[in-house]
Amino acid sequence: MDLQELIDRAEITDAITRYTLAVDDGDWDALDTVFAPDATIDYSESGGAVGAFPEVKKWLAEMLPAFSSRRLHTVGQVAITFNEEGADVVAYFDNPMVIADGQGGERIVEVGGRYRHFFVRTPRGWRSRHLHEEVFWTRGF
Repeated sequence: MDLQELIDRAEITDAITRYTLAVDDGDWDALDTVFAPDATIDYSESGGAVGAFPEVKKWLAEMLPAFSSRRLHTVGQVAITFNEEGADVVAYFDNPMVIADGQGGERIVEVGGRYRHFFVRTPRGWRSRHLHEEVFWTRGF
């Protein structure tokens, strides 16, 4: 592994961290530092939106506040495979969130699975051109 590959791996991993922090904090504009403008996102396995990045970004801003501001992703097991077009990236995730229980209290709901990204190098750094959230399990819904 050469120095450039180490740098590329670090930049891609940083982008994934920026993604989780942006979603957890509700900082939707920070997603612009993660996704290419022409990216597509597929959250269908968790009942979410599928479409172009700007549309899904808007959907996230409208829907995720229902889960309060207490969202806390954990990401691990990041695998990066480089090819001529960019990089295929798989990252395990666990995503617990707090939601109102409808009786004045709260409950925790959780989604676990893999984020499958396709990253490309752009003039502004590595950006995800496609994200598919692959759900392996849910709890509390």
